[in-house]
Amino acid sequence: MTKLVRLLPRFSMQAFLMLSVCITIFPFVWVAMMGTHSRSEIYSSPPPFYFGTRLLENYEKLLEVMPFWTVLGNSLFVSVLGTIVTVLFSSLCAYGFFAYEFRGKNIVFGVMVASMMVPPVLTLIPFFLTVKFLGILDTHFALWFPTSANAMGIFLIRQYMVTSISRDLLDAAKVDGASDLRIYWSVVLPLIKPVLATLGIITFIALWNNFLTPLIVISSPEKYVLTLALRSLQSVANTPWGAVMLGTFMSMIPLLIAFLFFSKQMMAGLTAGAVKG
Repeated sequence: MTKLVRLLPRFSMQAFLMLSVCITIFPFVWVAMMGTHSRSEIYSSPPPFYFGTRLLENYEKLLEVMPFWTVLGNSLFVSVLGTIVTVLFSSLCAYGFFAYEFRGKNIVFGVMVASMMVPPVLTLIPFFLTVKFLGILDTHFALWFPTSANAMGIFLIRQYMVTSISRDLLDAAKVDGASDLRIYWSVVLPLIKPVLATLGIITFIALWNNFLTPLIVISSPEKYVLTLALRSLQSVANTPWGAVMLGTFMSMIPLLIAFLFFSKQMMAGLTAGAVKG
C-alpha cells in the first residue's frame, strides 16, 4: 500500500502528460482525417472520426482549384530565404552589440527591445506605405526582407552570446591577428549554433504561417503563398473542404520536418543560460 502511494504522483504525472500530448496532436490528426472525406461526409452528424476513402479525389480537386505545388514553392522560397537572411543579419547585429562599445549603445539596445512591445497590427499601414514607396509591392521580396533584422532575433542571440562566450576569447583572436569578420565567422558562429537553430525555426514557422503580410502585399494569384491561397478557397461557392483540409495538412509537413531536424538545437538554445557556471 505504501509503495502504491509513492507511485501515485508518478502515474498522475504520466497520465497528465499523455492527456496533454493527445490534446496537442488531436488538431493535426483531425485535419488529416478530414482530408480523406468529401464535403458531405464532413458536414454529416456526427462527423466521421476515422480516415475515409476520398484522399485521391480530394488531391485531384485541390490541384483543380489551386496551383498547390506552385504556391508551396512560393512559401518555401520566402520562408527558406527569409530564414537564412534573418539569421545572418540578426547574428551580425547581435555581435555588434556584444563585441563593441560605442556611444549610445545601451540606449539603442533599449529602444530596440522596447519596439518588441509594439503590436505588429499597428505597423501595418506604415509598412504598406513604405513597401509601396520602395516599389516592391506585390513581390516576394516584401514578405521577408523588411523583417530580416528583427529585434527579437537580435535580443535572443545577443543574450546567448553574453552567457556563453568569453570576451577573453575574442581578445585572444584579435591578438592572433584575426579580423573582426574572421572572429565573427570562425569563432563566434560555431559557438552559437544552438541559438541560431532556435531563431531559424522560429523565423521559418513565422514566415510559413504568415497570412496578414501577404494579404496586404500580394495581389497576383501566381505569387500567392500557401496561407493566402488556402484562405482564398474559402470564398468559393461550395467550398471543397476535403481539399482544403488536405492542403492544410500537406502544408504542415515542412514544419514538422524542420522541427524534427533542428529540435535538439532549439531546446539547447532555449535553455542556454539557465545554469551559469
